[in-house]
Amino acid sequence: MPRLSLFLPLLLASLAGLRASPEHLVWFDQPATHFTESLPLGNGRLGAMVFGGVAEERIVLNESGLWSGSPQDADRPDAAQSLPEIRRLLLEGKNAEAEALVNRNFTCAGPGSARGRGANAQYGSYQTLGNLRIKFLNTPADAKPADYRRELDLETATTRLTYRLGDVGYTREVFVSAPDEVIVVRLTADTPGALNFDVALDRPENFATVSEGPDRLLMTGQLPDGKKTATGVRYAARLRALMPSGDLSSTATTLQIRDATQVVLLLTAITDIHTFAGRRDDDPSAASQDDLTRAARKNFTALRAAHLADYQRYFNRVSLTLGSPSAAAGALPTPARLAALRDGASDPGLAALFFDFGRYLLISSSRPGGLPANLQGLWAEEIQAPWNADWHLNVNIQMNYWPAEVCGLGDLAQPLFAFVESLQKPGAVTAQKYYGARGWVAHVLANPWGFTAPGEAASWGSANSGSAWLCQHLWDHWLFTGDKKFLAWAYPILKGSAQFYSDMLIEEPNHRWLVTAPSNSPENAFLLPDGKRANVCLGPTIDQQLLRHLFTATIESAKLLGTDEAFAAELAEKRARLAPTRIGSDGRIMEWLEEYKEAEPTHRHVSHLWGLYPGDEISPRRTPDLAAAARKSLEARGDAGTGWSIAYKLNLWARLRDGDRCEKLLRTQLTPVSTGAAGISMKGGGTYPNLFDAHPPFQIDGNFGATAGIAEMLLQSHAGEIDLLPALPAAWPDGEARGLRARHGVTVDLTWKAGRVTTYRLASKTPEKVTVRMNGETVAVTPEKL
Repeated sequence: MPRLSLFLPLLLASLAGLRASPEHLVWFDQPATHFTESLPLGNGRLGAMVFGGVAEERIVLNESGLWSGSPQDADRPDAAQSLPEIRRLLLEGKNAEAEALVNRNFTCAGPGSARGRGANAQYGSYQTLGNLRIKFLNTPADAKPADYRRELDLETATTRLTYRLGDVGYTREVFVSAPDEVIVVRLTADTPGALNFDVALDRPENFATVSEGPDRLLMTGQLPDGKKTATGVRYAARLRALMPSGDLSSTATTLQIRDATQVVLLLTAITDIHTFAGRRDDDPSAASQDDLTRAARKNFTALRAAHLADYQRYFNRVSLTLGSPSAAAGALPTPARLAALRDGASDPGLAALFFDFGRYLLISSSRPGGLPANLQGLWAEEIQAPWNADWHLNVNIQMNYWPAEVCGLGDLAQPLFAFVESLQKPGAVTAQKYYGARGWVAHVLANPWGFTAPGEAASWGSANSGSAWLCQHLWDHWLFTGDKKFLAWAYPILKGSAQFYSDMLIEEPNHRWLVTAPSNSPENAFLLPDGKRANVCLGPTIDQQLLRHLFTATIESAKLLGTDEAFAAELAEKRARLAPTRIGSDGRIMEWLEEYKEAEPTHRHVSHLWGLYPGDEISPRRTPDLAAAARKSLEARGDAGTGWSIAYKLNLWARLRDGDRCEKLLRTQLTPVSTGAAGISMKGGGTYPNLFDAHPPFQIDGNFGATAGIAEMLLQSHAGEIDLLPALPAAWPDGEARGLRARHGVTVDLTWKAGRVTTYRLASKTPEKVTVRMNGETVAVTPEKL
């Protein structure tokens, strides 16, 4: 029988010392009945969602490379032939006719993303790896445990479940180790021989599970490639049980544990996906066995120590305390805490917990060398995930990485940078076939297979500035780090993107401005004079703001690297002719080149305010008129919306320095959303019981956007200054933040009392004098040397 080199006295001693701080706990007093009540774990590649059932534990499993579909040629070969006519119609104000032509000739070839249902199409969908099921014998489905507690400790990235049945106390712990590439589950009873359960692996389709001896299971399968050929992604998942006492045997597909006191389950998994990043192996079965063998050489203590050392080097970079810890709030299960906040309770600690939860999710879903966090980060229980759980380029993937730099996790953005790099080759084909342009472009949708074509509908798929938006993250990483080697790597990507937009701009006749065409303001519609609804347009405001930023970043990069002087001059000339951000007759920022009537005044997207956030061309100090117009635009849009939309507005109000409105929006985002809410909704955003963002359905960008927004309330560095507490609400009069990052490589610690900074510390690897704004004044400070 396999033996685990860890004995019960040591185990119980270790458990006694592991009580977590309540400020870092997401916890429940009952098992999960829905995915959005389960607790997420991940190492950037392997994911687990722990349900904590008493009669049966279900742990949803994920592996970031588990994608159906395959590379496809989604570009229309003759699309560019329609471009002159589309532009002619737009210049003549015939937007509806232009949109019809885009739908006929200027969308992607074939089904594209299958309108968000690509699981069996060539576009593909991110899919669940399956389920680890632990069925406890002689435990009825309606068993009523005593002292039930299920928690996720953000400090240790570990779930812990404790309860009692009769005279027996049970404990389960789960973590996902990055160093050892393994999911670890430890089950313990405080009465010898009280553990009796069966273990199985399954998924909804395309799998086969077999036992390999008395202590091991193997699950394998292959996903559809959308071409009905056998080229889809193959995967393997392996499980091994380790126990110092009791009986261990197996059936054809199940492990049987009897009369045990402690059991450790180790699970490894890998795919053979061939894409731009991620771990892959042409023999997933052998690779997963190698991982399992290495992990099994360590005892539980060693596995956990390696996991903690790896995880905490990221999590401990930043800390946030808002007010004094509230024992009363911490004593409430997380769903009850959300409900109390909705009902008017004061709970700054919940905001700090939500901030830390966002950092935790980024650490758990995005690691160097891996795939970037998708629409659900890493976690999905479906074969057909909502919107394919792909990468949307019109706000969503960018929002996933908004907290990275400011929260000291810029190295975790490497998967995003690799993703952007990967778009160049397919994007260059798309640029030529649709626009006859140099450089590269990506539109709205992206997957691991290099999809860069327009989407399948003109109303949203013709937006073409997503690639420019992605490039902002490259420039921002340079601003935060000053890493010239990185800038030299990123410059060709910036240049290629700028070449595309330089070539595709056209002159509009009224002001002779240069504008994009065709395009749209992401997913939003306007009304033409005859009342017809349209989306396709000339030069929406977001495009012009993005191109000003991209051209500036490319010009500055060329100057810093001493290259491409002629191209930089070309961009400077065209930048000067881009349509400016304008204020309409109603005092709001204009979303389109013309002052169209809005089809949906409270639309979820706020794309025309990109220049306020995450851009920096609108500022209350530098451009007060535009800032006032942005405020009026936000008032008209309203605070409600999808989860990510609320998070975006939180960041915008932070840039407007309105802390109380930010706190109101954060409360709105923390509004409890029922786990029973089915389907997709464009309204009613909030937060699920496990703190996942509710679009609805679950979509992780809102979590990341909120974390970025909270940081933006406390620290800004986008206007040539380091601004401390720029949008502090009255509800957070006292607090402390440590480890936040400002541009130009500055680490910031600060403490405040009664709404005023009392102490602060700046540190940098390359200290240079900076201007600090705080308590209504500015001072020049040279940071300490790190």
